[in-house]
Amino acid sequence: MKETAPAPALPIDDAPGGEFAAHAGNPDFVLSLARGLRVIESFEGHAEGRSIVEIAHSTGLSRASIRRILLTLELLGYVQRSRQVYRLKTQVLRLGFSFLSSSSVVEAARPVLERITEQLHESSSMTMLDDGEIVYVARSAASRVLAAGLSVGSRLPAYCTSMGRVLLAALPDAELQAYFRDLKPKAYTAKTITKISALKKAVLAARQDGYALVDEELEAGLRSIAVPVLTRSNHVVASINVGTHVSRYDRAALIDRCLPALQEGARTLRAILV
Repeated sequence: MKETAPAPALPIDDAPGGEFAAHAGNPDFVLSLARGLRVIESFEGHAEGRSIVEIAHSTGLSRASIRRILLTLELLGYVQRSRQVYRLKTQVLRLGFSFLSSSSVVEAARPVLERITEQLHESSSMTMLDDGEIVYVARSAASRVLAAGLSVGSRLPAYCTSMGRVLLAALPDAELQAYFRDLKPKAYTAKTITKISALKKAVLAARQDGYALVDEELEAGLRSIAVPVLTRSNHVVASINVGTHVSRYDRAALIDRCLPALQEGARTLRAILV
């Protein structure tokens, strides 16, 4: 399936101005590996598959390079081809599972999240911050799931999520200012905060309060509350939250009932993490 109005092609990766140009003089930088990872990443959000032309537009790589990379990935079982369209295969999940199975915080979070979900009868999750987005690394879903598309590996913007604001609050001031300088927020609902000054205020409030509560800013009907997960050396490594429908918990109930459960979960994790 063809994309409509593809974005202009990026500069070739190792040409002046290209994405990998800064590493051109580094003898330890493996350009072919970097190109292969970019091709894999280009499939995000394209369940219908992509053609070589479409991948070229989004990555800036030459079609010849992409063709060789896709052939290699196909031989290794990571992609499959149907005529001129390529799709990722489930084999690619092994790359993500390698991280999940080797991360001590993710491994420790699973029983903690399950306990929170069992106690509150609401879904709970853990995320980490990555390039201005939160990435779900662990999740315990209640029988009723509001955001059905959320799963491990899902990514959401940090500025309009409770876990995102908690993680942004933990950034050094210089990094936080750089984040807001480049941010171009969009409204997901009528309640989404999009003014930079108001978003800064919300993040600083999360830093002071030790938690963030977001009310229908990402999805209508969704209310969530989150706290940071710290190591014993006081380093924020993740965030955990509870998400619920507005009909089940008002703001006061989230703070009175859900916040203590999250704080207890964060204390449990802190005792485990170095």
